[in-house]
Amino acid sequence: MKKIIIIVAILFVVGSVIELGIGNYFYNYAVSNHPKSFIAKAKPLQKKDPNYADLNWFKNQAKKVVWSQESADHLALKADYIDNHANKTVIIAHGYMGSRQEMGLYARLFKQLGYNLLLPDARGHGASEGDYIGYGWPERKDYQGWIKQIIQKNGTNSKIVLFGVSMGAATVMMTSGEQLPSQVKAVIEDCGYTTAKAELTYQQQEMFPKIPPLVSIPVTSLVTRIRAGYFLGQANAVQALKKSKLPTLFIHGGDDHFVPTAMVKELYAAHKQNNQHDQLLIVKGADHAESITKDKTGYYRTVTKFLAALNLSTN
Repeated sequence: MKKIIIIVAILFVVGSVIELGIGNYFYNYAVSNHPKSFIAKAKPLQKKDPNYADLNWFKNQAKKVVWSQESADHLALKADYIDNHANKTVIIAHGYMGSRQEMGLYARLFKQLGYNLLLPDARGHGASEGDYIGYGWPERKDYQGWIKQIIQKNGTNSKIVLFGVSMGAATVMMTSGEQLPSQVKAVIEDCGYTTAKAELTYQQQEMFPKIPPLVSIPVTSLVTRIRAGYFLGQANAVQALKKSKLPTLFIHGGDDHFVPTAMVKELYAAHKQNNQHDQLLIVKGADHAESITKDKTGYYRTVTKFLAALNLSTN
């Protein structure tokens, strides 16, 4: 009996070490913010790009002022602010391993609609401090800080729209589930995921099909809690949307292979009973974060009509 107990104990210890090894590996792969081989690098701006004029405006002509804030866990966060002399401001949230520098097309759209623009670098991205990716959960509190700063600087008559792409979309959805000031009027999410666990499960099945997510995801979540302070299960846009009453526009590519298109239908269903102004746009043939380039005219038109219905498209 004593030998059996020892063997069981050894197997338990070995199994625990292996699981923690797996958890740390996937944490470093998906949650740590070191460079990712599976994320394409941003291409240099070229004049032959059909969106050159808009992107060049944002990169080289727009007058930007750097805003700062300190997060609740003492990270220095940075954002670009572009003043359009309006009482409306949009907060534009970038995606996974991206930065505010990549959001020129969206910035141009909202500039044309008369908005001031605030483009934060998420924690662990760009010029903001941090060594991990929060998948929208800790970031939701950071965005509450940006909202507060807009109201402090631009006045209590401010009208604020939350906009995000990919992880930024998940971030603004999770933010919408919090108690927000009345100045926040609407949310636009483009290709956001339902939950961090669902997205990472999907990605693992695509990239590591021989490793069962039933084993790796829970232990990765535990490692994330130890190293980053949150469980993956907390990053849940579906639950946030169930609490949100803000009118929300859901956009997704019809051929998205990074955040599967089916996710937007679940997100829309979770919220559609909460606000009569909700809309869903699926852009045919668009892969992940390609909706605006696949059908720029339709994208701009849909966003404009959605905001117009809320009296938010013009000053």
